Amino acid sequence: MPAKKTYYITTPIYYPSNKLHIGNSYTTVAADAMARFKRLTGYDVWFLTGTDEHGQKIQRSAEAAGKSPQVFVDEIVAWIKDLWSALDISYDDFIRTTEKRHRETVQKIFVKLYEQGDIYEGRYEGWYCTPCEAFWTARQAEGGNCPDCGRPVELVAEEGYFFRMSKYADRLLQHLENHPEFIQPPSRKNEMINNFLRPGLEDLCVSRTTFNWGIPVPFARGHVIYVWLDALSNYITALGYQRDETLFKKFWPADVHLMGKDIVRFHAIYWPIFLMALGLPLPRQIFGHGWLTLKEGKMSKSRGNVVDPMVLVERYGSDSVRYFLLREIPFGADGVFSNEAMLQRFNTDLANDLGNLLSRTLTMLERYYGGVIPSPAAETEASDRELMELALETPGRMEALMDKLQFSGALEALWTLVKRSNKYIDENTPWALAREEGQRQRLGTVLYNLCESLRFISVLVSPYMPRTPRRIWSQLGIVDLPELQTWESLSRFGLFRPGLKASRTEDLFPRLNIEEELNSLMGEEEYLRKQEEVPVAVAPRRQPDGAAPEAAGGPERARAPQEGRETRETKEQISLDDFARLDIRVGEIMSVEPVPGADKLLKMMVNLGTEERQIIAGLAKHYTPAELTGKKALFLANLKPAKLRGLLSEGMILAATDVSGKVVITTVDDDAAPGSRIS
Repeated sequence: MPAKKTYYITTPIYYPSNKLHIGNSYTTVAADAMARFKRLTGYDVWFLTGTDEHGQKIQRSAEAAGKSPQVFVDEIVAWIKDLWSALDISYDDFIRTTEKRHRETVQKIFVKLYEQGDIYEGRYEGWYCTPCEAFWTARQAEGGNCPDCGRPVELVAEEGYFFRMSKYADRLLQHLENHPEFIQPPSRKNEMINNFLRPGLEDLCVSRTTFNWGIPVPFARGHVIYVWLDALSNYITALGYQRDETLFKKFWPADVHLMGKDIVRFHAIYWPIFLMALGLPLPRQIFGHGWLTLKEGKMSKSRGNVVDPMVLVERYGSDSVRYFLLREIPFGADGVFSNEAMLQRFNTDLANDLGNLLSRTLTMLERYYGGVIPSPAAETEASDRELMELALETPGRMEALMDKLQFSGALEALWTLVKRSNKYIDENTPWALAREEGQRQRLGTVLYNLCESLRFISVLVSPYMPRTPRRIWSQLGIVDLPELQTWESLSRFGLFRPGLKASRTEDLFPRLNIEEELNSLMGEEEYLRKQEEVPVAVAPRRQPDGAAPEAAGGPERARAPQEGRETRETKEQISLDDFARLDIRVGEIMSVEPVPGADKLLKMMVNLGTEERQIIAGLAKHYTPAELTGKKALFLANLKPAKLRGLLSEGMILAATDVSGKVVITTVDDDAAPGSRIS
């Protein structure tokens, strides 16, 4: 048997100065979808991600947090790995630049480049952006700000080692001209050539002496290797370069390095030049996708305007979030993230199209055939042939688009089959066929073809939504038939075996009430502002995650209230573990005063036993400060702090609201000591 074709894909290694946001998840989900697609189509895949843990910014952040740099990054890396697990990221390796395997190889690389004359000792004077870990000339940093992030730069003067970038500039330019596919999209290539290569490359400082959180230069005490030579080398150190080179020989050069467009310069100029100096082949492609932005601009951890992907995954399930990220925006272009667009996409594509297709098919199959897959007739009609031909063409269409990293286009091609299958139902009206005894065979053919189309869809959707196929297979009765779940099985329409038993057990993607969901996803400041209107705040309701790959299951939704009855929502049931996450304590209200300029807000100082906290609550219309002072009540102590009218609120008082709108706080007996926990 011939050896499998190989495919090596990487994400950038993320900087663990803080938790990641939805924009970082965008890159990793895309890389994962590509890795899964290549595995599905028969490739031997290596998928690398990781973290870039050195540098002055990390050292300063750790000092501000009162921690050592290693402890600081360990905590954030653990969170990142939890996020990748929640998003079902199937990486083959996770490289950390603080690992011994990376550190020792980077030192060997530095020594090799120094001994062959590509690195020399010198002195640097110029402008440096700590958040971007980038040096700039006075011309580039005009106005004293970083041209990438817009933040102030620092004037730096220090001894250092420099890499001779100019030595390889012409060779890189020639490579770009001979390999137009090397940097994608083409606009990124033009930017690299016109803004950096043609004006002339300056030699790059590759060591620092003003901080010590980095890999030491082996032969120069007090010098640490500068971040880009350190970080970019991860793509080969993880494969065992200069160590055990089995993986390196098998998978290098990389097929594609994926990253956001803001770091294309380092990957498309620095990295190829480092590789040229090492005598190594260059990666086949550098792909810099666009930014996933908010209406107010680019997401930034330092600016605090980020969307937490973990919250979305916990509420809607990983497959729904992955689908939105991959479907909404053509890969390479900038796109705007909004909760409303995400929820609309969930309802339209997942609930109305895919979920409804499975539900309609299985409902009719159970009603007319007791859930048993019928045998199709040998004769076909025009609508049958159209459905079959489209199903057989779709894998090839998707593969061609995936080879161009067009995730949105590939999903659009798949959804053409989903929508055509729904149209097939409407064209053939199985409910009408069921009323005529002479149409029994035709009815069986229609339902068989729908089951087979769903099988095609379930296999093709697997790289993008890895949990959904098993949920479909379980209901179709083919969960234990792996031969019907492969890429090869899509070469023929009609492999579904008649006589198998299907069973509708759940809705794949129940429709969402968009208004309710938007209210639940509101930002904290907006949430507190609404306390002025509704003084009893309720924490956002999170739906359970979608079913794990091993079992069926999915988000539950509260049923609509019956007409004429009270319309208050009954919350879904929770486990003891869910309840244990709430830190509810007895607190004694020590003082209360109105919040200036806010008619409905009161500022309370609350004794929680071991500490006093300031809590802002919308109770001014229901209590006077005197009525609250001295009372003991229940408080949610582990609610994330937020600001309202410039005042920090570090918790929430628990209260009840009746149908008339009357609010009563949850007081406790005087015997309960402040700080007592509710359990």
